[in-house]
Amino acid sequence: MSTPGRRAHGERESERGAATMVMLAAVVLGLALCLAVARAGAAAIAGARAETAADAAALAAADMLALGRGSDAARSAAAQTARANGASLTECECSGPFATVHVRIVVPALDASARAIARAEVRLSVPRS
Repeated sequence: MSTPGRRAHGERESERGAATMVMLAAVVLGLALCLAVARAGAAAIAGARAETAADAAALAAADMLALGRGSDAARSAAAQTARANGASLTECECSGPFATVHVRIVVPALDASARAIARAEVRLSVPRS
């Protein structure tokens, strides 16, 4: 004989669907975790792309300095190289044997940007072994 508020197998009416709610919460938590990992991955990729663009831009600027073309040509080469790598040159200091560049890559998926700085040095003398 069953008592009021109980089902034949001992399950209460108030507990019906509890497993469904637990599974729904687990799925929502899993999706949120996947989204967080994807955003972190996108940020890491953007950072690596910015570092690559900065390195290439600094080397292009140093190349112009090594060829004796001057700081204006070095800045132009750095800007062009940064653009070719999907970045924009935000700052370039080309003086003496040093080229220091700052680049920025916009990441629309994150509504943010990644920045990087690189420095290259021109050594005109050949090192002795």
